[in-house]
Amino acid sequence: MNKKIAVFPGSFDPITLGHYDIIIRGLNLFDKIIIAIGKNREKKSMFSLKKRKKWIQKTFIKLSQKKIEIDSFDELTISFCIKKKARFLLRGIRNQLDFEFEKNIFIVNKELYKKHIIETVYLFSSYEKSHIHSYLVRDIIKNGGDYTIFVPSTVRI
Repeated sequence: MNKKIAVFPGSFDPITLGHYDIIIRGLNLFDKIIIAIGKNREKKSMFSLKKRKKWIQKTFIKLSQKKIEIDSFDELTISFCIKKKARFLLRGIRNQLDFEFEKNIFIVNKELYKKHIIETVYLFSSYEKSHIHSYLVRDIIKNGGDYTIFVPSTVRI
């Protein structure tokens, strides 16, 4: 039987309740989700890869290792999906800007990888989580605000 494996990519700098919401809801659709921490050369991360991975592990420790895998990658997301034998790419949509960005990525992926069937599955963010962005959480942290209401309880600076 072919397992339904999805890759959920992101910088997770840090993981937020918005990410958590998409992952938990995605587990109803897929046999396994690979949480893929991307190394973005364009931006400097606030937190080390090691710390981000540890937070994600702690966040999902109660879930079966068969359902969640945590990995990192330094390549095109679609190439990582092929390498991991994932047939699905899971993405969250918060707003119209996310939609336009994701639509363009979807089209580019289809053009680049015509031989590989990797379906992109979009989940709209829950209304109460749709305003949460990692960059806003980082700004709150930098300025000494209460970031804890936007991240899982495992994320403590």
